[in-house]
Amino acid sequence: MSIIKFTKDHEWIKLDGEVATVGITDYAQQQLGDVVFVELPEVGRNVVAGKEAAVVESVKAASEVYAPVAGDVVEVNEALADDPALVNRDPQGEGWFVKLRIENQGDLDDLLDEAAYKEYCEGLH
Repeated sequence: MSIIKFTKDHEWIKLDGEVATVGITDYAQQQLGDVVFVELPEVGRNVVAGKEAAVVESVKAASEVYAPVAGDVVEVNEALADDPALVNRDPQGEGWFVKLRIENQGDLDDLLDEAAYKEYCEGLH
């Protein structure tokens, strides 16, 4: 069974076994506007929870994508190099950024579940 959690910085993480997929939420892509470029980390890089893992550039701004948890990058979404707009079309699906091997699954306990994230976003308006 997959576990999906969210950060207050608008990243999502979906854990399947020992590997977690990370991307930005629909809310985040709406705020960014049309995504034109995504800078992904190198496979093998260790990312630190709460620190930059990737960069997404839109017609409005460049934003950092923070790692929701610490871990090692095991895969990056190469499709984003040719089609960064995948992030806009399917942010919580085909528009994922990286896959991580999580160092400490307890890190997930500090993140929001879907209901809490939705409530958080509603409070931003």
